[in-house]
Amino acid sequence: QVQLVESGGGLVQPGGSLRLSCASPDLNLETYAVAWFRQAPGKEREGISCVASRDESTMYADSAKGRFTISRDNAENMVYLQMDSLKPEDTAVYYCAADRYPLCHISPEGFDYWGQGTQVNVSS
Repeated sequence: QVQLVESGGGLVQPGGSLRLSCASPDLNLETYAVAWFRQAPGKEREGISCVASRDESTMYADSAKGRFTISRDNAENMVYLQMDSLKPEDTAVYYCAADRYPLCHISPEGFDYWGQGTQVNVSS
């Protein structure tokens, strides 16, 4: 079974930062569009950000613009989500997902592989 593994979640105070990591022992992430999603209790899964495989163009949801940054490290086969100025409403389980389609999108439909998620709690 293809694995995507998220890490880096935890408890942080409002205004703080976290960096989430997405790794895969099975996929060459450089050849996939990779996105981050989140899901809070009682809410639908929300696309946060993605990075394309072809040109590494990026896309952000309005909730993430100006605060979150997605990036790749192809040498390490990793995709990161740097989250700054965190707010309590950012509390959720964060998932990374990979799509063979090379262009960027943040709709949950169409992604081929998903990780198990990492919990982010923003609270004082």
